[in-house]
Amino acid sequence: MMIWADWVIIGIIGLSTVVSLVRGFVKEALSLVTWVLAFIVARMFYVHLATLLEGLISVPSVRLIAAFVILFIVTLIIGALLNHLITALVKSTGLSGTDRTLGMAFGMIRGVVLVVVVVALLRLTPVVQDPWWSESTLIPHFEKLEAWSRSVFGDPIASMLT
Repeated sequence: MMIWADWVIIGIIGLSTVVSLVRGFVKEALSLVTWVLAFIVARMFYVHLATLLEGLISVPSVRLIAAFVILFIVTLIIGALLNHLITALVKSTGLSGTDRTLGMAFGMIRGVVLVVVVVALLRLTPVVQDPWWSESTLIPHFEKLEAWSRSVFGDPIASMLT
């Protein structure tokens, strides 16, 4: 019998699937790429921008944070503009049905990955001792998926701690 945790898992995957179905694969994929790129750009260039902001912001830590945030937001804005243009192009070609179907698959995979990450993080806490954890129908399947992904991709949390 499914318990509330199982319904939360189904809700996460279902919501992610529906959102991606509505938005389409191109928009979802470009959004993900934009967020990753925004982080990379901000991480690579915030020190350089911070030196240009010396005359405007006197506190070094605030200057570094401001530079990071500025680069992150500007990259997100540029990415959103490109995303809008490319999405309009996809709609004009008549590929919206395919785009939405692929988006649905993308959303489902994203939902599953999100649940696996949450399960991995919760396994680091005493929550795994709670009765609902062992009573769940779905959590054991996601624990297996988490163990498999750890064997394939390694353990990023353990590598950060050592």
